[in-house]
Amino acid sequence: MALAIAFVGQDAILSHNPSEIAGVGQDAILSHNPSARFTDATLSSGLRFLHRNSATPNKYLIETMAGGVALLDYDNDGFLDVFFTNGARIKDTQRDGEPLDKSPPEFWDRLYRNNRDGTFTDVTEKAGVRGKGYGMGVAVADYDNDGDADLLVTGYNVASLYRNNGDGTFSDVTAQSRINTEGQPGWMTSAGFFDYNHDGHLDLFICRYLQWDFASGSIFCGDSRPGGRGYCHPDKFKPISNLLFKNNGDSTFTDVSAASGVRAHAGKALGVAFNDYNHDGRMDIFVANDSHPQFLFKNNGDGTFTETGLVAGISYSEDGKTFAGMGADFADIDDDGWPDIVATALPYEFYAFFRNNGKGAFQYLSLDSGLGGITRLYGGWGMRIFDYDNDGVKDVFFANSHVMDNIARTQPHLSYEQKPLLLKFNSNRFTNVSSMSGEVFTRASASRGAAFGDLDNDGDVDVVIANCNGAAIRLRNDGGNANHWIAVELRGVRANRDGIGAKIVLTRQSGKKQYAVVSAAGSYLSANDRRVYFGLGSDTAVRQIRIEWPGGAIQEIAGPKVDQILRVEEKVGDR
Repeated sequence: MALAIAFVGQDAILSHNPSEIAGVGQDAILSHNPSARFTDATLSSGLRFLHRNSATPNKYLIETMAGGVALLDYDNDGFLDVFFTNGARIKDTQRDGEPLDKSPPEFWDRLYRNNRDGTFTDVTEKAGVRGKGYGMGVAVADYDNDGDADLLVTGYNVASLYRNNGDGTFSDVTAQSRINTEGQPGWMTSAGFFDYNHDGHLDLFICRYLQWDFASGSIFCGDSRPGGRGYCHPDKFKPISNLLFKNNGDSTFTDVSAASGVRAHAGKALGVAFNDYNHDGRMDIFVANDSHPQFLFKNNGDGTFTETGLVAGISYSEDGKTFAGMGADFADIDDDGWPDIVATALPYEFYAFFRNNGKGAFQYLSLDSGLGGITRLYGGWGMRIFDYDNDGVKDVFFANSHVMDNIARTQPHLSYEQKPLLLKFNSNRFTNVSSMSGEVFTRASASRGAAFGDLDNDGDVDVVIANCNGAAIRLRNDGGNANHWIAVELRGVRANRDGIGAKIVLTRQSGKKQYAVVSAAGSYLSANDRRVYFGLGSDTAVRQIRIEWPGGAIQEIAGPKVDQILRVEEKVGDR
């Protein structure tokens, strides 16, 4: 398929020249596109990343929780590159003092450049992103609005901010930026950039998991028989609050965790996603907590947040229980104009589906929607709500694994390594289409982070999965572009340059409306392609794309051509 990229703002800078794409010839809204399958293209791609968790006999909980993956175009060539976080060698803490050693190359974080031919090249050393400490999560954004994608990497007791120099290298600017997480002990996990105060500069939210260190984390849990020691349940450790940093607009940040009200709520945070759940024009924060009430921070518009999870109905499951919230997404899955929440959990807890009722609250519909039955025996981590087959209806991909590597010892019907899941969402119900969507869905892995984006710019969304102490997986979407599609890539002028937080409403030829918010956050420990992809099914035209930029400015594009990546610059004044 030929790719057309157009830029809409002042003028179109590249023309549209798509090749013909056949429609599916049926009502794609209600049907599965059998031609859309995921192919394991790991070996041919050159993405030979092997995550190292440095497992020890002490069963430190951190060993089973990593790692993350990000998709970003670091060199601005129009193609997504791939970044992985990695662990560190855990030394004998009784003899060696500092327990972590990142210096061996097998523990480096890794950056792979997209060669634009389906292959990738390791450019870690040249780029200067080996990392430090025991890496966990990664967030991506142009935090300084200079046109380049920057990296924030989280880990145990440290987070590192890498500024993109625009020449293929990064500089560690953590100290200069005043993201002083090294002075705040904490195990940091997922993170994300968003503009909570609409000043045009991206702020930073960092999840913290537990009050944990290698001394307290060495307690014995599990079975005293040989091979029975297990990773301790998070109930063994105290909760800790999350971090919020305000972007000052001069490449520095101010810690506003206390002033914003975020610090007042201690949890056990693993996942984070952003959206405007109550349509007040401000980005709110969903935090997935592990065996702790889930958080929903409502943005009050004055620099403060109110935790409204209980009132909004997302703190607990239907029977009033906590669950192991890990991966999360905050998107309008049913295209009714109101963003919903999906979060993963462990076996017998059911993955959570909270449907937004449009009245400031959510309904727990895991069982009614079929999601609970499908995921009953699974443990979920990385995930994403997206339209994998471009039929115009959003679907969900889950990367799965149990947290206990010896779970089969006590529960033989469960397994540590698990298969991924691909679910279609039709008529408010989930259907498991994994078995007809590729051989990869028959193979089990210890999956953790997962990132989603169009790696080959062919119009359908691909997946990269990070496996704990295992080889990463690159899944190529083959056939998802048999249906029509359009992707939107924003460039802010008055708003932040990435357009993070912009709301997009697409009206199809058939009159159906589809809704999205621009964000790279979500999943687990990972960062996604910030471009927004809309599946159009058999529709051959789009009536209108309406963009509400952060701050409320409205921009409308009439009749854009389909089957292209449409680049849109924010219109300001007469520009």
